[in-house]
Amino acid sequence: MKSKHLEVDVLIAGGGLVGGTLAVGLVEGGLSVAVVDTLDPAEGIDAGFDGRAAAIALSSKKVLEGLGLWKTMQSETCPIKEIRVSDADSLFFLHYDRRDVGTEAFGYMVENRSIRKSLMARFKMLKDFTLLAPNSIINVDRNPGEVLATLADGRVVKAKLIVGAEGRRSPTRDEAKIKLTSWSYKQSGIVCTVAHELSHDNVAHEHFLPAGPFAILPLPNNHSSIVWTERAELVDGIMAMDDAGFLGELKYRFGDFLGELSVVGPRWAYPLALQYAERSVDHRLVLAGDASHGMHPIAGQGLNMGLRDVAVLAEVLTDARRLGLDPGDGTVLNSYERGRRFDNTLMLVMTDMLNRLFSNDVESLRVVRDLGLAAVNKLPPLKRVFMMHAMGLVGDLPRLMRGEAL
Repeated sequence: MKSKHLEVDVLIAGGGLVGGTLAVGLVEGGLSVAVVDTLDPAEGIDAGFDGRAAAIALSSKKVLEGLGLWKTMQSETCPIKEIRVSDADSLFFLHYDRRDVGTEAFGYMVENRSIRKSLMARFKMLKDFTLLAPNSIINVDRNPGEVLATLADGRVVKAKLIVGAEGRRSPTRDEAKIKLTSWSYKQSGIVCTVAHELSHDNVAHEHFLPAGPFAILPLPNNHSSIVWTERAELVDGIMAMDDAGFLGELKYRFGDFLGELSVVGPRWAYPLALQYAERSVDHRLVLAGDASHGMHPIAGQGLNMGLRDVAVLAEVLTDARRLGLDPGDGTVLNSYERGRRFDNTLMLVMTDMLNRLFSNDVESLRVVRDLGLAAVNKLPPLKRVFMMHAMGLVGDLPRLMRGEAL
């Protein structure tokens, strides 16, 4: 018979890419952790579950390496060695080459399910860790000295802190009545994987079209992940097409530079919106990842910003434990809020502005952005700054992102 009570330092609501990685970091930092997730772990690693792949920046790779996650997914990753940004049919472009900054790669493409598989394997090695899934939290009492969470199966988890990491529709955030600002881009992201005749040579392409960016992101074995931004009113029709019709629309946007194409596996569509929480902390509560900030995928930074949250929060809570402090103390949590607010806000603004600038066919704006691409491409010092940002190597980085231990 299951025990009705469990006591830990930190309870994490949501065991996905952000919540799961945070759990590993906190246990590595000496805290006891329980993760509650509504998803059966076996479902999350099924090939047909998600379809998405993530661009893991170089700094994020260091986080995954430091937490022992990278080695089990490395064989399923693909390095991004060059990035080419172009605007519709313009002759101007921006080209990044990792050799210009002397790094192994700008980042790595990896399917979300590969990250989940690595998390599941790592969970089995952890002490002071409990995975409660599939399960859900039906009530949370955040009292002066503790958090009491009642689960759907009747168990009660007692913790010093609860972390909301359930994604954009975070019940933990909503329960705390933290105000959410959001707006729709009236776009959807169509996601699929393609096989192509010719090698992608580890080049990622971001091709801006009037409806939004069309990204071709390298995967292993002559495959690429497609993130196709389209006007929302057209997406249902595109998704309803038969395989031949869908492939025809895809080829029209993709071009023929990689030879013959075929769609591999299912296709998905996700509505695109920007959202941000008024604050990321409350009494004995903290938000991480998309529960705190959700941005347009135009720069492929969503998961990377979530992993920055993980690196900072794991460092803050680990340092608090070493000093004998309560991990749910307001002073401790406020240091996390200060450490992440500016960075997250800046990225939200940048992705929003980029999408507004490029997702249109206004002639005057086309001239401005094409000249901008050409200018940056011809200015090596400025281009280097942008490349360092793409790799996540700018700013006051937490220890994990510097390749140091917690």
